[in-house]
Amino acid sequence: MLEKKPKLDKIDRKILQILQQNAKITNAQLSKEIGLSPAPTLERVKKLENAGLIKSYHAVLDTEKAGLGVNTFVQVSLTSHKKAVIDSFVEKINKIDNVIECYHMTGAADFLIKITAEDITSYQKLMLEQVSEIEEIENMQSMVVLSTFKKSPVLPIP
Repeated sequence: MLEKKPKLDKIDRKILQILQQNAKITNAQLSKEIGLSPAPTLERVKKLENAGLIKSYHAVLDTEKAGLGVNTFVQVSLTSHKKAVIDSFVEKINKIDNVIECYHMTGAADFLIKITAEDITSYQKLMLEQVSEIEEIENMQSMVVLSTFKKSPVLPIP
């Protein structure tokens, strides 16, 4: 069953925009930026959290400075589209820490996974020893990221 989408007014949208850009902003500063006093600002943020619109707050790391210089996207096709096969693949891929995103797709591949690794050697080892060992995978195609020109954690709130 689909969850009901919360109704957002102009102030809620502004709060979401600001928090996506800087989750460390103080409530006092946030209240100044949206033009409300601190108490109703905090109340609105709590309402957005309770509605599940704000799922978490976290730090965005610089992958290279964190020692993760290689990012790849891997298109994965499975041996079957049966639910048990998909569920088993997802369970196994979720256990690999270097797989940082996994999308079930339409098109030429069944899944698109994003992998981050220290370097090409560690990426190759990861692929050979972990990803390639998942028996539900029929074939894969890797694409190594050369440069990133846009990577925004900020969603455009309609």
